[in-house]
Amino acid sequence: LGRLYNGGLGVTQDHAKARDWYTQAAERGNAEAQSILALYYYNGEGGEQNLDKARTWFEKAAAQGDSDALRNLGIIYAEGEGVAQDYKKAYDYWKQAAAQGDTAAQNGLAQLYHDGLGVTQDFAQAYQWWKTAAEQDNANAQNHLAICYLQGEGVNKDSKKACEWFEKAAIQGLSEAQFNLGVFYEKGRGIPQNYEKAREWYEKAAAQGNGFAKYNLGTLYADGKGTPQDYGKAREWFEKAAAQGFSEAQHTLGVLYDNGTGVAQDYDQAREWYEKAAAQGQAESQYNLGLFYDNGQGVPQDLSLIHISEPTR
Repeated sequence: LGRLYNGGLGVTQDHAKARDWYTQAAERGNAEAQSILALYYYNGEGGEQNLDKARTWFEKAAAQGDSDALRNLGIIYAEGEGVAQDYKKAYDYWKQAAAQGDTAAQNGLAQLYHDGLGVTQDFAQAYQWWKTAAEQDNANAQNHLAICYLQGEGVNKDSKKACEWFEKAAIQGLSEAQFNLGVFYEKGRGIPQNYEKAREWYEKAAAQGNGFAKYNLGTLYADGKGTPQDYGKAREWFEKAAAQGFSEAQHTLGVLYDNGTGVAQDYDQAREWYEKAAAQGQAESQYNLGLFYDNGQGVPQDLSLIHISEPTR
């Protein structure tokens, strides 16, 4: 009955009623119901959100070996949600779930080994766990495995294999992998250079909100690579990336307005974009702002604002 009300199968969907039925089953010791009820408390569906009750029910299900509960307990301790952050406990729970073939837990274990959280840092172990999950079609693991091959972490560098794993994850719709595959096509790494395919993969990633892909699309349109040169479209993509706080895009917009490239020259607009990028530590924007104040472009001249952060001779 909990499943029917949860999914609206033959009845009107009602999370509150689903939660009630799952509670009854959970109290009778049904591990699956305990794990699902924990998610209800975790997400606040069908009633109050209560992380303590969520953890309690996950623990009851985990004690019966429920892999979903074991994985989710690992997440709770890794993120410190309602408990003190404890990577060692996250490791213990993920190790149990991973042994049952849970690919998300395997992915989590790999990340702990890679970053040395709760365990001694071990790139070889990270590679092995990502490989295990990747071979079961976990897209995140495939993307991480590709990076292992790219950077030679736990395995010999191999750009061709990196490209193959990026493609597997990209086909599954992972935006990070789509962006990475676009970079490989743009740079010709592990695959023949192809600007058109680079653009296609960037577009797929950008459609999912990937700011890096939006920025790189802007550069392709600005340089006329894989598409006719079009500063108008380049500016549009730079603006989309800049709106997400991407400092390189903000700086590039500043340059376009500063030089009047594809837009009417506008020092006020250039200054505003340089300021946004400079506030995030973008060094070239900081330098260009200094020039603006030095020359009084888009701002009143103010030599006192020019600041050299290192001693000079």
